[in-house]
Amino acid sequence: MIASAAALVLASAALPARAQEMDHSQMDHSQMGHGQMDHGAMKGMDHSAHQPPAEESVDNPPAENPHAGHGQPAADDGIPRGIAPPAPTDHAAEAFYDPAVMARARAAMVEENGGMTFSQLMLDRLEYRMGKGADGYHWEWEGWIGGDINRFAFKTEGEGEIGGPLARAEVQALYSRAIDPWFNLEAGVRHDIRPDPQRTYAVVGIEGLAPYWFEVGAQAFLSSKGDAHLRLEGSYDQRITQRLILQPAAEVNIAAQDVPEIGSGSGLSDVELGLRLRYELVREFAPYVGVNWERKLGDTARFARAKGEAASATSFVMGVRFWF
Repeated sequence: MIASAAALVLASAALPARAQEMDHSQMDHSQMGHGQMDHGAMKGMDHSAHQPPAEESVDNPPAENPHAGHGQPAADDGIPRGIAPPAPTDHAAEAFYDPAVMARARAAMVEENGGMTFSQLMLDRLEYRMGKGADGYHWEWEGWIGGDINRFAFKTEGEGEIGGPLARAEVQALYSRAIDPWFNLEAGVRHDIRPDPQRTYAVVGIEGLAPYWFEVGAQAFLSSKGDAHLRLEGSYDQRITQRLILQPAAEVNIAAQDVPEIGSGSGLSDVELGLRLRYELVREFAPYVGVNWERKLGDTARFARAKGEAASATSFVMGVRFWF
């Protein structure tokens, strides 16, 4: 056996290198007996040429990027990277679109989301009042134009007897500025057309939406004659249904001094309370009915009685509220 193996080794060494290459396509593997293979002889074989590439590690760095030097930066993982355009310093979209086109688009977006000029005209009360004595009428009207922060506003209110003279009328022109999402500061002038003699006042006030959805307002007035007074107002919309709303409202006037010529007394001069039930046919138009109570107090009541007027009055009201 030993002699036969030695002869086989010598014969193999004598063969040319090309003859040693085995044609595996012609081999019949079904006839091979793996049990007869000498696995011990395979221990000396160099398997490193048939191993997959080793994983990258600190001790085994990746091969140099073959694309380096061809205009593409090298990467740690050997994958070539493209060259990105420089990032813009202000608006990223301008890296892909014409800056002039994008500037026009941004201006339109700002205008449509708070930069536009808006306006509203609201006739909050236009009502007919029925009570003891002569029937009367009353109006409260306001409007504004401007943006979300700065606006020009005006207000007017008044009352009188049906078929009689105008008893009271005032007009206000105001600059209004938002101080937060809920409240506006106001400053401007007020002019009283009636009662006589006419008065002009400087106005400073605040109005807005208080917690729990109470609409509140306060205005301080100082006339050209030096007399001052304060007006406080509040109302609340209680929705009974989506269209039926019950609105309680209150107004209080406080004067700093007696002004007999216009029938105003110092201190708490008058109080007005109302309760109105309106039905919104649409959001912009709502007829209503209700009751209104007024009471003059202190010297104001004394001045009214001296002119033959009642110090208090209760009336049934019907009217309409609309805005656009």
